[in-house]
Amino acid sequence: MPSGTLGGSLNAWRSAAMVEPGQEPPDEAVVFRGSQSLCREFSLVLEARNIQHEARQTEGAWVLTVAPATLREAYEEISRYSAERRVPRTIPTIDPHPGAGLGAVCYVVILLAAAYGAGSGLLGRDWFAIGALDAAAPGEWWRSITALTLHLDQEHLLGNLLFGVVAGIAAARLLGPGVAWLSILGAAALANYAEVLMSPATHRAVGASTAVFATLGLLAGMASRQQLTLRERLWYRWAPLIAGICLLTLLGAGDAHVDVLGHALGFVFGTGVGWLYTRLGVSGRRGSTIQAITGWIAGLAICAAWALAIIRGAAQA
Repeated sequence: MPSGTLGGSLNAWRSAAMVEPGQEPPDEAVVFRGSQSLCREFSLVLEARNIQHEARQTEGAWVLTVAPATLREAYEEISRYSAERRVPRTIPTIDPHPGAGLGAVCYVVILLAAAYGAGSGLLGRDWFAIGALDAAAPGEWWRSITALTLHLDQEHLLGNLLFGVVAGIAAARLLGPGVAWLSILGAAALANYAEVLMSPATHRAVGASTAVFATLGLLAGMASRQQLTLRERLWYRWAPLIAGICLLTLLGAGDAHVDVLGHALGFVFGTGVGWLYTRLGVSGRRGSTIQAITGWIAGLAICAAWALAIIRGAAQA
């Protein structure tokens, strides 16, 4: 232990405990002698245990004194704290899942395919009319999914492609590509549907931004339960939120076209899913089968949602 030891303190305790006949017991006993920083640190330990003590400088060194009757208890508390202090802390490491890039590629392909379909009026349909989130049609639940694939302009699309790929790869490395993207899709779709129920009938929205914020929330929720130091925990917990605020600022929080409520709900639902996953230990499941199954479910869910949208659009035409 730096700048002071407890070795001599044991002898001090023994000396204080053995008082010669006819001698007056000392008023105080030294339990520690060393640096000022350690003296103050051990003072906090004794204070937490309600052991009366005094820290002062004497003869060029700092000493920590207690009543002789409490010397043994004080020494044991400081010794126990010192032993724990010297135990090296192992920082948990994360063994990333393989295939994180594959999920990101699928994400890009889906958004570009939807952009092409909407821009060209594929199948003779107005994709925004049949696929946008519409608070006036809460029964058309598939819009909560189809709206995630549509974008109003190239800037909106490119921003969500960039941030979605980066955040999605991070989530896929923790959960695996299939589980991660199905979780992102589920959290974002729930956020969109909740927004429909909370918004006026005139509200309409599109964009994968809600999914991006759900991804950031997923990462934040998982980080909140990692066994890290306080400083690390604060950083990993709030880093996704900070990234989300930066993304919101980049997209323009004051713009009337920015769906702030959807972004906030996406982050909240994503955080809840991430917290639940770490509690259940989902991140430790590495089977390729489950990744394939969940990945296909995510892809089929998007295809089914668009099939329903096109069929409903044809019926209303």
